[in-house]
Amino acid sequence: MADVLIKQVRSAAGSNPRQRDTLRTLRLGRIGKSVVREDNEDLHGLLRKVEHLVTVEPAAAAGKGS
Repeated sequence: MADVLIKQVRSAAGSNPRQRDTLRTLRLGRIGKSVVREDNEDLHGLLRKVEHLVTVEPAAAAGKGS
């Protein structure tokens, strides 16, 4: 499967603990931090929980070194 670039763009302050745990699971936690993850169904479920805090784009378009 393809890789996706996930970048945190909003603070987790004020969000519920499960959303903060989801950000930690994604290896995020600070505004501006980004990770490249393999695109799969489990990842889609995590992203649905924090879609208001992150942006997602294909890793090939963004460059894998981010």
